[in-house]
Amino acid sequence: MTAMTVRLRGIPGTEASIGWAGVHSVVVDRPEGKAGGQGLGFNGGQLLGLAIGGCFCNDLYYVAHEMGITLTAVAVDVTVTFDGTPLRATAAAVDIGVEAADEDADLEALIQKAQETSTVSNSISRGIPVSVSARY
Repeated sequence: MTAMTVRLRGIPGTEASIGWAGVHSVVVDRPEGKAGGQGLGFNGGQLLGLAIGGCFCNDLYYVAHEMGITLTAVAVDVTVTFDGTPLRATAAAVDIGVEAADEDADLEALIQKAQETSTVSNSISRGIPVSVSARY
């Protein structure tokens, strides 16, 4: 089993937060003018789409290496649909474009295997429990 921890803390003087894991960081905020947001960073829905797409990009490269394919271009677009009250993600559509140095590379098999092994999209589609604890 593997576990990862990310941390988020409020940024003084704003109502935004900074999140980090290791040496990488990202700013999280609401759109400007919405519930005190200043538009300083991504909102949660955007981060969800980035998590799905970013994981898929990585998986495309992992699988390409396993298959001996050199990718020359990767483009992943993710559209997350939200509905309901409270608002929740109800669907995510991933559109992939890949090009390889070898024009005979089996890109269909590459994409299929990446989809089968994508940690984030498989976790979301199968559902994961989220527990919340508080400290005061």
